[in-house]
Amino acid sequence: MGATFMLGELVGGLRRNLSMAVSVVLVTMISMYLLGLGLLAQRQVDTMKDYWYDRVQVSIFLCVEGSQYAACAGKATTTVQREQLRAQLEQMKPPIKDIFYESQADAFKRFREQFKNSPLADQATERAFADSYRVSLTEAGKYEVVVSTFQGAPGVGRVQDQKQLLDRFFAFMSVVSWGAIALSALMVLCAILLMATTIRQTAFSRRRETGIMRLVGASNGTIQLPFVMETLVSSLLGASLAMGLLWATVRYGVGGYLSKALVDTAFIGVGDVLAVAPWVVGGVTGVAVVTSWFTLRRYLRV
Repeated sequence: MGATFMLGELVGGLRRNLSMAVSVVLVTMISMYLLGLGLLAQRQVDTMKDYWYDRVQVSIFLCVEGSQYAACAGKATTTVQREQLRAQLEQMKPPIKDIFYESQADAFKRFREQFKNSPLADQATERAFADSYRVSLTEAGKYEVVVSTFQGAPGVGRVQDQKQLLDRFFAFMSVVSWGAIALSALMVLCAILLMATTIRQTAFSRRRETGIMRLVGASNGTIQLPFVMETLVSSLLGASLAMGLLWATVRYGVGGYLSKALVDTAFIGVGDVLAVAPWVVGGVTGVAVVTSWFTLRRYLRV
């Protein structure tokens, strides 16, 4: 079969079944876009983990008058206890990298700035906060050393590890990303069913042509190839549009807006879109070819 003849059959077939081809393109585009979002969401979670785990801090909250921490027994941390805690922290370098002291007033001020657009800022009082040492680590996995050393120490009300908070956040993000992938899987199923329906209708409308090709001795592969190519071209066009949407989402939505609005967070980039592109395009190619082959296999037996 010549390339010119094959190209003519392909163009003619797409023209005759334009509405069905457009349906395949749109469904494939939506399903692959959702799949790409799910894959990019997982890469974003991994990127944020690497970024934030390098900045994990352990907060050692000291006691203040009337503190609600049971370990404080309502008494404030003395100057001697505060100096002893500081000296002990200095002796633990490494794994401790940096030590920051934050007073009760500074903690309250920082809270007011962070929640300035929330009713919480007006409801909170300075007494609800405590002095603290915020400790950054050389390795996020070393937080247990600091926690076990200072939990229950004299003058210490509570030791809080940010990694535990981040783990819960990233677990939620992972659920969201897997949810997007599950939704895309349903859309892929819809795309497969639509492809199969399109192929059957196209084959039925061209049964006279295929009958003549059989009479002149054309092989099953020769008869089947134009249908497979039509489905493949429509699917790849939909996948290409989906990748274009993903590129625009990351380029303008993430890079153009989120990265500027949240400057203290690491985000994925266009390179991540290029990284998932082979998986998306390869998956579409496989689905289109396999669906066409199984659908036409039954038709060719008639």
